[in-house]
Amino acid sequence: MRAFFRPLVFASALAGAIALAALPAQAQSDYPNKAVKVLTGFPPGQATDTLGRIIAVKLQESLGQSFYVDNKAGAAGIIATQQAAAAAPDGYTLLLTSSGPLAVNPGLYSKLPYDPVKDFLPVAGVAIVPEVLVVNPDVPVKDVKELVALAKAQPRQINYASGGVGVTNHLVTEMFRSATGIEINHIPYKGGPPALTDLMGGRVQMMFETSVATLPFVKQGKLRALAVSSPERIAAAPDLPTIAELGYPGFSGVPWIAIMAPARTPAPVIAKLNAEINKALNSKDVRATFAAQGVEPLVKTPEELGVFVKTEIAKWTKAVKDSGAKAD
Repeated sequence: MRAFFRPLVFASALAGAIALAALPAQAQSDYPNKAVKVLTGFPPGQATDTLGRIIAVKLQESLGQSFYVDNKAGAAGIIATQQAAAAAPDGYTLLLTSSGPLAVNPGLYSKLPYDPVKDFLPVAGVAIVPEVLVVNPDVPVKDVKELVALAKAQPRQINYASGGVGVTNHLVTEMFRSATGIEINHIPYKGGPPALTDLMGGRVQMMFETSVATLPFVKQGKLRALAVSSPERIAAAPDLPTIAELGYPGFSGVPWIAIMAPARTPAPVIAKLNAEINKALNSKDVRATFAAQGVEPLVKTPEELGVFVKTEIAKWTKAVKDSGAKAD
């Protein structure tokens, strides 16, 4: 009786252990079975938020759960990035971010409360987003040459806006300032939308901001576009020259948007999200929407995105050093 009982107890215990071990795998296969928070360090209306919401809607449609964007704007994206890094690695908190927090900040700040490589796993790319150099229509310039001439004739009389110290458009403008040799004043805002509002109101004179945010106002005549920051012209505004072709060869400052997850998030969850996001990015409606706003889908596997992020960190760190920009 005892000899029979012992194997039975052992078999029951083993079955229980197997069942317990299978729970995480089952939870991963059922992912998502509740709402997913998508943290972002940018305000509503900014390009990362706008394009990220398009993808969030697609994920909600394909996976049957809410993917809601939670805006934690400010501090160059550091607040949201730090919160995402500290979140449970279960796939129910994601980070909708950009080149600013992940690639620019490491070179701009001497100390960060997160490591963009060690604290996150790449999930999927979202978009490549060129920036447009825009001025208030009352500024008496029609092109970059005239803007540079005006700035040199009136040193430190022109104010430029950015979405905050350390945000990508701050650095792109510093790169432009360094390339042209002009002296202009930096006026940082808590995000791109309030900066654009003041630019249109004449409280600042110029700004680099994404094509997503600027082109609608350019078409309405509320802003004047002078050039784009990308190495090539953009389809949404083919008449706009690049900074590089205007006598500043090699100039390139192109932000990008991606989705990350806290380190140690299960691989099956990452793979599922990547497949669904890439499917959304390759859909005709998303591609048409992106093209109309002057952006390109950033379709990458998690592994490719990881390599891309590391390369971008090196590139932007050098750009920060060369420009002399600092945020501390």
